[in-house]
Amino acid sequence: MTTTTEPDAVTSSELLSVVASRELASRRTVFAGIGLPTLATELARLTVAPQIEVVYESGVCGAHPSHLPETIADAVLISGAEAVLSMPALFGCVLQGGHIDVGFLGAAQIDRWGSLNTSVIGDWESPRVRLPGSGGGIEVMANSREVFVVMRRHDPRSFTGSLDFCTTPGPDRALSEGIRPLGVGVTRVITELGILARGGIGEELRLIAVHPGVTVEQVREATGWDLKVSDEVGTVPPPTAAELRLLREDVDPGRVYLR
Repeated sequence: MTTTTEPDAVTSSELLSVVASRELASRRTVFAGIGLPTLATELARLTVAPQIEVVYESGVCGAHPSHLPETIADAVLISGAEAVLSMPALFGCVLQGGHIDVGFLGAAQIDRWGSLNTSVIGDWESPRVRLPGSGGGIEVMANSREVFVVMRRHDPRSFTGSLDFCTTPGPDRALSEGIRPLGVGVTRVITELGILARGGIGEELRLIAVHPGVTVEQVREATGWDLKVSDEVGTVPPPTAAELRLLREDVDPGRVYLR
């Protein structure tokens, strides 16, 4: 019988990583960012997606690291990798060639259409917080078949009606500028409150599931727009003891990203 742990024994990073890993079932190629996306993809490899191929922005394809990389340029990604490509080959052939099933991104802000901000919080000329910027996020959003986003915070400043800056436009925003992306943009957003989803272009994010003990009203109050809600909102199964053991003992025993 599958067992679970008490909710207060599970950290936010563990919860988000486990839930995100489950969403990768049946996916084949993932363009993973460093941090929670890395945790989720490595856990998925040990559970629901053993054949998953992980691609990193540094040009590493089919990574098989002996332990978690601390950056996209970590040498541990090279050993055992299926291929290491130049940046033009990675972005021009792999991404723009439509070979990525899921782009896995994080963000500081997201809007109802799935556009992301990873640049600044506040005014561009005098921001309260300056963030890392795009990296390859724009190309990942435009060319992956779909995009998953993991958000550590779920509040009206992070889930906002108007981004402080649009670093990574979703397809709806890109289309308004006459640009036709290959993919459908963000289809899943995993947060500490639940899961939001959208089917593709022309659809807003909507709440489809909440974590145990979280109400629909809590999620709507924590969202900076009038959040749509699925007709049937599910409850996310909590992490199992087996998933947590794998995450803590096999995926990240050194607590590189778990906290």
